Amino acid sequence: MSSDANMTRIVGPSPSAPPATGEPRSAPRALPDDLLREASHRLGIMSLMGAVLWITAWTLNEVAMKVMTGQHPLSAGLQESDYIAIVSSLFSIALYVYTRKSKRSPAFMLDLGLWYLVVTAAAIGFMWHGEPPPAERGPMPIFPMFTWIGPLVLMFAAIIPAPPKKMLGVALVSVSMGALGMLYAQWTGVWEFEGFGPVLLMHYPDYMLALVSPVISAVVTRLGQQVSKAREMGSYHVGDLIGRGGMGEVYHATHRMLARPAAIKLIRPEMIARGDSGEAQLAVKRFRREAEVAANLRSPHTVALYDFGISEDRSLYFVMELLEGLDLDELVRTHGPLPPARVIFILSQVCESLEEAHSLGLVHRDIKPANIHVGRIGLRHDFVKVLDFGLVKSVDTKEKSSDHTAQTAEGITPGTPDYMAPEMTLGNVVDARADIYAVGCVGYFMLTGKVVFEAANVFHMIARHLNDRPVPPSELVTQPIPRLLEDLILSCLKKRPDERPQSAADLARGLASVPGEPWGEDQAEAWWRTHGERSPTIARTP
Repeated sequence: MSSDANMTRIVGPSPSAPPATGEPRSAPRALPDDLLREASHRLGIMSLMGAVLWITAWTLNEVAMKVMTGQHPLSAGLQESDYIAIVSSLFSIALYVYTRKSKRSPAFMLDLGLWYLVVTAAAIGFMWHGEPPPAERGPMPIFPMFTWIGPLVLMFAAIIPAPPKKMLGVALVSVSMGALGMLYAQWTGVWEFEGFGPVLLMHYPDYMLALVSPVISAVVTRLGQQVSKAREMGSYHVGDLIGRGGMGEVYHATHRMLARPAAIKLIRPEMIARGDSGEAQLAVKRFRREAEVAANLRSPHTVALYDFGISEDRSLYFVMELLEGLDLDELVRTHGPLPPARVIFILSQVCESLEEAHSLGLVHRDIKPANIHVGRIGLRHDFVKVLDFGLVKSVDTKEKSSDHTAQTAEGITPGTPDYMAPEMTLGNVVDARADIYAVGCVGYFMLTGKVVFEAANVFHMIARHLNDRPVPPSELVTQPIPRLLEDLILSCLKKRPDERPQSAADLARGLASVPGEPWGEDQAEAWWRTHGERSPTIARTP
């Protein structure tokens, strides 16, 4: 697995090393897809604002002209500027709808946005110079001025990421629309001047703004590229956020050479050690040792850990297989209590995962429905994967005996109260039988759709796990539950560890002895064919 060098890995490749993808060192870094999608979303908002401004400006102009002249401008029919305003507003609305409905790539949408800038600049340029002056005012004066085109170009450069050279070309074309509008006004007799000197004199401020636009575009693009670089964890490129929890976030990731999808879980530095550098170093050592142990788990029912390391901001990260399907919490809350045969089928696979881990001295300590995933793996259905094994909850800020491999960061309560064994709530040293208790709670939840104990708060929940006897599942549901299965689940919920099944293997043998028609691949495939959920569940975080 990862070496010491891996553990000090800095996010992204080193400046002196060529990219791991084998691309030329000078190859530009692509912007992250989610940033491009966000920019595409902003383009839609801008086009909608453009439509509102066109309609508002046209309406206010009509009102102003009526007040100043005493006549309604439309009494003489629609003028050229009216047509430009109407067409521009309709074009802006159409672009807004297209950005919301189209499935085209964000890159295509942003190129379309640059074309929208040129078209809008043309409309402004021709309207700006197209109105003839009142006869009593004489010829229109010619002097340097900013039109709306220059500020519009800067706005697009700041909002729509584009390569600086492309942005410069589009900006120059856009501000030239003002000059073209002025030349058109000369041709139609609205303006009187000779040569191109007056055109350049009047529009050079806009050209100055156009020359600034690639600088702004370069800054925006560089920021996006820095985000892309910051999202590289070793050989993986981090993509969209797919989950967030109290300890950190989970992102979709892709191996940059193998194109293998994965999930990266980031654990924030403040959750490792509360600002103490000595504790942080100790936490990193324990993190590495226990992550290496977890990475060596080979049960097919334990989520695979591909890699681990430390990012530039000292966040711990884990690269895990990306699963699709449902966790048990979603499964039961969406579809109700499960048939006893299916409960046995799922718990037996959980026991296989735990049996291997317990043999290596790992205690999960957070077995709960949200950490047990069921889905399709290859051609098999209802295939179980146990998540978060010995990772987050094993990080500790105080060095303790090496045989305690599942310690917790200071100030972080291990486990989930609804599924926590009594000895854990008392702070006693725990062993594999604490996981057996949690498995019993999970089985109870799958059979009934309810947690073992309802409580008003965490302390009440802990007190009930310490003192109360659970209601037998058969008293809470109408479906028949085999007596042997119910007794086995209740035996897992005994207060004293020595009264429970003493190992995952013992529990698995008990499950196998329950009589009745078994749940197998045929039933599982039929269920998934009917319901067919395929949402990523690895996104859940503690």
